Amino acid sequence: MSRRKPLSKQVIVITGASSGIGLTTARMAAARGARVVLAARSRDALAEARAEIERAGGQALDVVADVGRREDVQAVADAAIATFGGFDTWVNVAGLTIYGRLREISDEDHARLLQTNLWGTVFGSLVAVEHLRRRGGTLINVGSVASDLAFPFQGMYAASKHAVKGFTDALRMELRDEGAPVSVTLIKPTSIDTPLPERARNYMDREPTLPPPIYRPEVVAEAILHAAVRPQRDIFVGGSGKALVAMKEFAPGAFDLLAPAIIALQKRAKPPRRPEGALHAATEAGETHGTQPLYAMRTSAYTRASLHPVAVMAGAIGFGLAAAAVSIVGSSISRRDPS
Repeated sequence: MSRRKPLSKQVIVITGASSGIGLTTARMAAARGARVVLAARSRDALAEARAEIERAGGQALDVVADVGRREDVQAVADAAIATFGGFDTWVNVAGLTIYGRLREISDEDHARLLQTNLWGTVFGSLVAVEHLRRRGGTLINVGSVASDLAFPFQGMYAASKHAVKGFTDALRMELRDEGAPVSVTLIKPTSIDTPLPERARNYMDREPTLPPPIYRPEVVAEAILHAAVRPQRDIFVGGSGKALVAMKEFAPGAFDLLAPAIIALQKRAKPPRRPEGALHAATEAGETHGTQPLYAMRTSAYTRASLHPVAVMAGAIGFGLAAAAVSIVGSSISRRDPS
């Protein structure tokens, strides 16, 4: 796909911008000169994020919105157009999860999760595309490694992310068929150190956490901002996620046998702190990182390689040539001085 405008020339809309990946992406985009539109349910957290960006010399607009309501999403697009004349990249980040056995979770909670994770992405994508098809630009949907895998005790979350992948792939194909100048990227993060577990609806008798390995949200934000300029079809964040997907494709039965381990890795030793979470009502936000007890990695070699394959290949070739040169020199010295 063709290269888009540099970030410093772009207006970027980000949903779920009050915490986690969304807030991290907004801060990084603004630091690189983009004008950002922040959308989420948490009014105070959005206002603080906007003020922080403006204090640093950036330009930002905050719009309170529930992405599960199409009229709210349309209001975000309208505000971006009224303030900045339009937008170049739209990023659907907003999402929540539920921990617990599927049979124990209420229909109301299941429906609310789907309203945010799936319908929020659908509404954001369709509203964004109506604007972008006229001027060109990029749509970025944040799915998950759960777009390709199922995780027990986060079953409906996995179902929502499977649906996001199917929707995103179908929309991309339709836009291509129409010749619309819109690039569509699906980001698939593995476990990310965000407040997602703390804000989850929790049916377990333990505080939830994420299975390792865990990556910092900056790794995801870097992938998102890369796609805003150099669109790619899919980007896995974290090589471990890609490896699990490959394992599941190769031996699905073996992956199913991991269920007890996956369930255990989603539970902390302490009792649940706030089981209701933020599923039905906005709670305090403003945090980019969570409280997971495990170390969060600052980079992913696999993701870096997938974002810069030419550079990685050049580096590998360069390393190979250097190794060959050393070998030739060593061999020459060896022939001259047998001792």
